This record gives sequence, structure tokens and C-alpha cells, in this order.
Amino acid sequence: MAEPAKRRRIEWIDLARGIALVAMATYHFSWDLEFFGYLDPGTAGTGPLKWYARTIASSFLILVGISLVLAHGRGIRWNGFWKRFGMVVAAALAITVATYFFTPDAYVFFGILHEIALASALGLAFLRLPAIALAAIAAVWFSVPWWAASDFFSHPALLWLGLSPIPPRSNDFVPVFPWFAAVLAGMAIGRFLVDTKLTTWLADRPPHADPATGSLRFLGRHSLITYLVHQPVLIACVYLFSLVSPVSHEETFLRSCRHACVAENGKAACEAFCSCAVERFQRDGLFESVFKGEITQQSDERVAVIVQQCTIDAGIYGN
Repeated sequence: MAEPAKRRRIEWIDLARGIALVAMATYHFSWDLEFFGYLDPGTAGTGPLKWYARTIASSFLILVGISLVLAHGRGIRWNGFWKRFGMVVAAALAITVATYFFTPDAYVFFGILHEIALASALGLAFLRLPAIALAAIAAVWFSVPWWAASDFFSHPALLWLGLSPIPPRSNDFVPVFPWFAAVLAGMAIGRFLVDTKLTTWLADRPPHADPATGSLRFLGRHSLITYLVHQPVLIACVYLFSLVSPVSHEETFLRSCRHACVAENGKAACEAFCSCAVERFQRDGLFESVFKGEITQQSDERVAVIVQQCTIDAGIYGN
């Protein structure tokens, strides 16, 4: 009897996943620099870096959708599915536990791995749909947070849906709405590739073999372990660098002060206020106590007086 044709790996997908992993590592490196005080507070979560992070997350989830169709589009391979699903769930739980101890005020309770695990299971219900239907559902799914958000979904047990008007504080929050839309979009692409036989064309034409693409494909084939390992390595590197070239307490205080001030006042006024505060705290021997949070303007009249004087000098509220 003739044996069934063996599924051939499409190395372009490994390459794309490897590129996404490298991009993710660069973003996390910026987060680590902020955490250790080398970047202003909020840098990694605002502006260009915010959209960079969202683009990276979208690319991962699109690739999840493509891979789901390629792996199970002709029939769900349950043994392989449960093995992969179990690994992702275990990794997601490990991330939750680790971040709960490392950053308890913003731990990851539903991040990219949690979303991938749930999306992998939820996506099975959409496997038989044609590409056009998958694309249409993706568009509707993406729109849901704009018309279905409600305080009802602010309950802690429902935050993972992503329909609360106020997003929870978390270092990595990738809720079901709207992010499963990216997986559906990836499934639409995967279905298109299968229906047009482009999977065969891509498998017959792998990326050019060179050290760079070879390394990226290797990372793509081992994406889960790469995800779990890269951040501890990056944090360790930044920590070791901080031992050699630490950020001064004054610089850390100035960055935090400017970040808190600039939301309601002009940049120039905040620069003047924060510099004034550091100078006078140091002059009166209060800086280290203020920096460590041992005294505040509510608990120490000397701090309150300095804050008031610097507010007036900076012209924030006028004389």
C-alpha cells in the first residue's frame, strides 16, 4: 500500500517566527532598561514602543493562526495538539507565578502565552471555514471592544476578556478581545495558502541558507523555550551592567518626577520643578529619605515646604 505523503515543514514560517522573537527581545530589552532606571518611566508602554510591541504581538498571533490551519486543517492531530497545548499552558502558568513574585503590582495573569493557549483551543472551532469567512469574523471580533465594553466586565474574573473600560495593570496583557482577531486573520491566511496550493510552492522554495537565516529558523523552531529563556537572560545582563555603571538616585528621581509632572504641566516647568526639588532636598539632607519613601510631603512638613517653594519657583501654579 502507498504511504500517505509526509507533511513538509515550511521554513518561511520558522523564519518569520524567528524574526518576531528577535523583535520581541529588543522590545523587552527596552522594558528592562526602563525597569533599571536607564529610560524614563513609561517609555516602553507609550509612543512608538507601544505600537512596536502591539505589532510584535499581532505577528505572533497571526503565525499561530497560520500554523493552526497548516497543522490541523485536514484533520485535527489530537496527540500533537494536546502535547503543544499542555506545554504552552504550563509555560503561561510559569510566567504568571514568576511575575507575581517579581512584579506583584503588575503581574501577568493573561499575557501572550495565555492568549496563544486559549486561541489554539478556540481556533479549532473555526478550522473548516473558508478564508473569506475567517477574515470577516476577524474584522467583527476586532471591533467588539469598541461597542461592547462595559463596567460589567471589570470584575476580576472577567478581565481576561478585554472588555473592561479600564485596562488592568499588567506587564503583559493580551485579552481575548480584540487579540483573537489576529489569530483568525492568520487562519484566513493559512486557509488561503492551503486552498491555492501556495504551501507546496513555499515548501519547495525554502529561504536562502546562510548563518543569519539559519539562526532565525532555529529560534522559530524552538519558539517556546526561546520565549521563556530570553527575558531572564536579558534581565541578568542589564543587572550586571547596573553593577558596573549604576544609575544615580538623583537621575532616577528626576526621571520619575518628570514623568509624574509632565502629564499636567509643561515640560520646561517640570524640568525646573524637579531640578529644584532635588537640589533643595540634597541641601537640607533629605534626599535619600525622600527617595526611599521614608518621608513624604504628607508626613514631613519640611518636604511639603520644599515642594511648595519649587512649585512657585517653576511657575506651575503662579505666585
